[in-house]
Parts: sequence; C-alpha cells; structure tokens
Amino acid sequence: MQHATPSCQLPRAHTGDSRQKSTPQVGELTPLNTPANQQWISTTTGRIATDGYSWMQAVHWTSGSGLYTPTRNHGPKWGPTTIVIAQEIANLTECRPSVDYLARKLRCSTRTVKYHLGMLREAGLLVYRSKGSRITGSIRHASVYERIIPTAFDTALGIRCTLRDTTQPAYTRTPVGIAEEGRKLIGQLAKKATRRTRRRARRTPVSRGQRCTLREGGTSASSSAGTSTGPSESSKLASGTHSSPTPKQSKRTLNQVGRRYQLAGELVALMPWLSRAPKARVAWVARHVADAGWTALEVQAVVEQDRPITDGTVRRGSALLACRLRGVHELYNTPARRQTAVAHWRDQRCNEHARHEAYDLITGPISSSTVRRLVQGVVNRLHQPDPEPVADEDTFTITVDTDDTVQPVDFDNDTIRESHKAALANPSLVIAALAGGMTEDTANALYGPGAVIRAQGIARATARGYLRLDAR
Repeated sequence: MQHATPSCQLPRAHTGDSRQKSTPQVGELTPLNTPANQQWISTTTGRIATDGYSWMQAVHWTSGSGLYTPTRNHGPKWGPTTIVIAQEIANLTECRPSVDYLARKLRCSTRTVKYHLGMLREAGLLVYRSKGSRITGSIRHASVYERIIPTAFDTALGIRCTLRDTTQPAYTRTPVGIAEEGRKLIGQLAKKATRRTRRRARRTPVSRGQRCTLREGGTSASSSAGTSTGPSESSKLASGTHSSPTPKQSKRTLNQVGRRYQLAGELVALMPWLSRAPKARVAWVARHVADAGWTALEVQAVVEQDRPITDGTVRRGSALLACRLRGVHELYNTPARRQTAVAHWRDQRCNEHARHEAYDLITGPISSSTVRRLVQGVVNRLHQPDPEPVADEDTFTITVDTDDTVQPVDFDNDTIRESHKAALANPSLVIAALAGGMTEDTANALYGPGAVIRAQGIARATARGYLRLDAR
C-alpha cells in the first residue's frame, strides 16, 4: 500500500545505467508476502545480509515502500516497534533473538514480539535456520534466524549480485554494483540505518473532564480581562466542596473471564494438589461454579467432602477437579446449601485430623504374632472397667527399707547403637518391651525417645480402635 502523501514515499528514479537500463517503479514490484514454506533458509529467494547495517537498509526500504501488508486482520501493524525490534536483531552477533529477551528489552509483551517477528518473516527479511523447541518440562531453545535481503530490494535499487562460488546455494550471492539512479536512495537508507528509532509513547488523555488551562473558554465572544476570581470561589476550593474537573475513576470490575481466572488462582494457591495444573485449564474446569458466584473455600469443601486429597496421590489435578465438580453447580444452587456443605466439610476435616493424628507415627504393619498378642493384651486391660473401691479395713501398707532411688539401667554404647537401629527398623520391639514391664526411662535410654514416642502412638491408635490387628 502506498503512503498518503508523496513526501512519505521513497523516491524512485526512472533511468538506469548502461548495464541496467532502468529500475522498476514500486507499483511494478510484486507485493512482499512470503508464504510459510519459504520462510526457511533452504527455500528463500533472497540473499543473506553481509552485516546488520545493510540489513537495516532493507528493513527501512520495506517500511517506506508500502509493499508489505500483514496477512492477518488482528494484532499490531508494521510500525516503529517493528523497526526497534529489527535494530535489536541487527546488533546480535548470532541471530538468535529470544522472545523473552526482546520483550524485556522493549518493555512489551511476548505476544507483541511474536507478532512483529512474524511480520519480519512475512516480509522476507528473516528466515529460519533452525526452529526453537517449545516442549513443556524440558529446556526451551530459541529459534536461530538469518537476516535476509529480499529480491525486491535488489530489483528496486538496481543492485547487481553474483554467485562467486557456483557450488554454494543461491542465497550466498553477494552484491557487486548498483545502478546510478539507486545511489541517492541507498544514501538515504544509509542515514536511516544509522539513526536510532524509538517507540512512540502511548497517547493517554490528561483528564476526562474539562481542561484546566488559561485559554479555556477562548472561543467565547466576551473578554475575560475584566473578570476576577471572587473570595466565594476560592473559599469553595479551600473547603473542599468544589467538584474536581478530573474525577477519580471507579475500581475496575472483573468480567466473566476475569472472575474465572481469579477463582482459578485462588484454587491453585489453596489446594496443593492443583499446583502443577495450568491456571487456564483450572479456569475452564471451574467455569460453571465461577459463573454461579462460588468462593474458593466452597469449591474445596465440595471437592474434598469425602476425604482430604494429598498432593502425592493425584496425577492430574485438573482431571480430578473436573470429575468432582461435574454437576455440583446444579446441586448446590443456593448460597445456603453451599454454606451447609462448608460447615459439614469443616467438621469432617476436624475428625479426619484427629483420626489421622497417630497414623503419621506408624511406619508399617506389625508382623510379629507375639507382639500382636502383647499389644492386644494391653488393649484389653485398657478397656477393662475400673475395679470397685476397697474398704479401709481391707487395706494395708507395705514399706520398703531403701535409701537409694531407682535409676535407669546403664547400657554400653554398642548395645544402645544396635537397639536404636533395631527399633527404627521394627517398632514392635519397643511395644513388646513396654508391654513386658520396661519403664519409659529405661526404654528412652535403650531405644531412644523417638522410638518410644512412636510406640506410644501405636498404642494410642490401637486403644482408640483405629488400628486393627490380625488375629493370627
């Protein structure tokens, strides 16, 4: 597409030299629209740029010629941002621009960088040498490009190229001369190539109300020379009763999609087994409950109402969430029903926490039948009813004549070390020792406090009925 004003159009000569009679006009050239199958180094019709300076000349010529029009109908168009990205690519020793690096350098989004890189490829200025990998969970590699000067640029300026080595591909040809009428244009492009282009600042309005300038009301026929501000107006401003010409904007409200993503972020942060699920997938799975106004706590109460879900037992969190949320927005269709589900879930969570308090101390089932019988005897004695009180006349006192207090048995270091290992491997040894009459101090000295605490936890779990022992 041509520019609207002749001053914005790059000049073109009409006559040539003796070797090339004339250079074609811009309107006579083929529009720059490189298909996807020709955006590779092996299929390109252009030539590799010898340096970034000559490549920037071709970029500025493409920008001013108007021969390139993006094939897509959405996204940004060719503009200063494209030139700035091209300048960053021209300064690279190896043409391997990272999308994240360019977005960070230009302070724009990665999607914007991808759009402009696509336009440079469609214009025939960039081609792939190797395409980067985008495999999730592995190392991502950036694409390697080659800076290409299109054939239309050489044709428009009358640049003569030759292939010095006939065994090499056609894209290795080098320029050897230029037509006389193209010299002035190549000089103008050289000045543009050395000039640094900057992105345009966004045009944001200063205020949406009236403009507070001295020339306000200048279109009025009356003069403001004889008017003055009275004390009443200044008092209004001082007291704060005067309305501001720039009212504060109201807080932005989320739309339907924003509410889904907000709920998805809360669910990922609240439930650890969803930490590896993509936020977009969680938002799509929870779209029905998000549209119904559910909170993250209500979703967790309905999903985990049967039992708590741990991170190690879930392979795909989004699939489990979709299974648990299927049709629940129709079942709990009122806030009162959802609050009832949350209250029930909280009670269940308390019971589950109390029920699983002792299970964390158990490393495995008790394999010894002797130990099982000893533990069962301890449980039976714990469940026996309290004996009836004995009368005073039937009681008597036994006094022991001793001056020394009972001290724990002293063990040598080798015995303690071997006992520690055996207790860690089989906690039933500690249970048998405690059931056989060993005191807690002696067990701590022999097996270690950790093994004794574990054995006591097993005994408590058995007493509460949460640990079932085999009768064999």
